[in-house]
Amino acid sequence: MHPIPEQDNPSYTGSWLICTACGTQFPTDDKQQVKTCFICDDPRQFTPPTGQSFTTLDELCSNHKNTWTPFSGDDDFISIVTKPKVGIGQRAILIKTPKGNVLWDCITLLDDETVENIKGMGGLKAIVISHPHYYSTHADWGRAFNCPVYLAAEDKQWTTQTSPQQVFVTETEMDINIDGEASGVKVLKLGGHFPGSFVTLYNGRLLIADTLLTTPAGLGSWDADALGNARSRPKGMNSFSFMWSIPNFIPLAPDELERMWAIIKKYEFRSTHGAFLKTDIVKTEAEMKQRVLDSMQIQIKYMGYGNHSMLKETAD
Repeated sequence: MHPIPEQDNPSYTGSWLICTACGTQFPTDDKQQVKTCFICDDPRQFTPPTGQSFTTLDELCSNHKNTWTPFSGDDDFISIVTKPKVGIGQRAILIKTPKGNVLWDCITLLDDETVENIKGMGGLKAIVISHPHYYSTHADWGRAFNCPVYLAAEDKQWTTQTSPQQVFVTETEMDINIDGEASGVKVLKLGGHFPGSFVTLYNGRLLIADTLLTTPAGLGSWDADALGNARSRPKGMNSFSFMWSIPNFIPLAPDELERMWAIIKKYEFRSTHGAFLKTDIVKTEAEMKQRVLDSMQIQIKYMGYGNHSMLKETAD
């Protein structure tokens, strides 16, 4: 399916079809025109055993609600999650900067309450979406807040519609400027999961979505045993996996990890924040970068590439 141009000043998209598996909106209410979701037909995603089905924004607004959760100890970041779950269930993250608000990633549900809440906090100056699985209703979001929506140029084929708000990023590293001034929000195109997969860095926090997949071992705590005795984290634990397909368990190749590392190693960050609530790792800058490298090297080693050049890399 080719992207459908946005209608002139559309005032109603509530009846447009939305894939229930991934939350992507298609700009039509005609079920004869859209019978399948080409994003879910891609090998990185899947169609559920129950088959392909669609909902609408009107239906979602009638029985769903967005919830708001500030980061622990940092009100400049607010997670927005829809309950009950819609599609993949990812969060969007509102980033507050002195120059204005930036939304990291996008969720499908956009209702009047959400628009009012965000406008009450100053609106949005930009939206950045990590990869096509989270494109959702981004054209509606961009229109509602009259702001640019930054998408990777490499992933343009996965858009279902065109919009004046869309800005396709060709750079590997990009600063988000607001009204001609730097906001401090930096977008890094690491690729991997999709050719244009982004991460975003602001104030020492790295928002990773699915570009780096947070693991249970990354979230685990070994600060004390059952008797309260302090102990160190066991060696050999990873904190992230690097996947071409997450639900279908297809890992990225070592050379791709090496390319991603060449970009991310230049930056310092004290925490990572994944696509879902409770996927936050907060440590020191030195430990976080080491955890990323360790995780890449563990994946490469156990894929059988014991002589790969990445195994000689250091985080210094």
